[in-house]
Amino acid sequence: MTSAISFEKFIELSLYSENGFYNTIGKAGRRGDFITSPEVGPLFGAVIAQAIDARWHELDCPEKFTIVEVGAGPGSLARSVLKANLKCRHAISYVAVETSLAQRNLHPVEVISQDQMPSEPFVGMIIANELLDNLPFRLFVFDGQWQEAFVVERDGKFLEVLHTVDEIPAWLPQNPSLGTRLPVQQQAQKWLASVLQVLEHGSLIVFDYC
Repeated sequence: MTSAISFEKFIELSLYSENGFYNTIGKAGRRGDFITSPEVGPLFGAVIAQAIDARWHELDCPEKFTIVEVGAGPGSLARSVLKANLKCRHAISYVAVETSLAQRNLHPVEVISQDQMPSEPFVGMIIANELLDNLPFRLFVFDGQWQEAFVVERDGKFLEVLHTVDEIPAWLPQNPSLGTRLPVQQQAQKWLASVLQVLEHGSLIVFDYC
């Protein structure tokens, strides 16, 4: 039996560890495990390219304009954007940030492929398509009192165990129904704060779906 880990940590390991989904079998595309807008066709990237041109003009056409795509996957969106008729193409550096080495190996040669956000401030745009809904989250369960879900391995199987919450967050419902399960996403706010620190001037474009 292993020690229990939080549901949030379990999701992180399942998706992003060396043996996790995105580093092993996870593939985007019509024949893959999931499909996102860039895999449907070039229109999504063409629309974003128009937004890039518009923002570049609004900032008085800077000589260097950096596009950082976070969670770039196999580079489908990057390909569509760079194939569009970008008026600011000569000024663009396209940075594709992707934690999965397997996905980075599929990036087009025109991009700067890396596993972390740039550390130096830049002028440009940050793009994230279906990233925030893939961030790990905590899971709270009400069984007469609020508890947090953890995961433990026993006899080769993963089991959910509930741990008492020392300090119940004020944002949890006060009178929930018995059996209520509430996923709580806190990493998105941390991610937003971190990326805005390096965006000196420009825009952040985030796409997610409910």
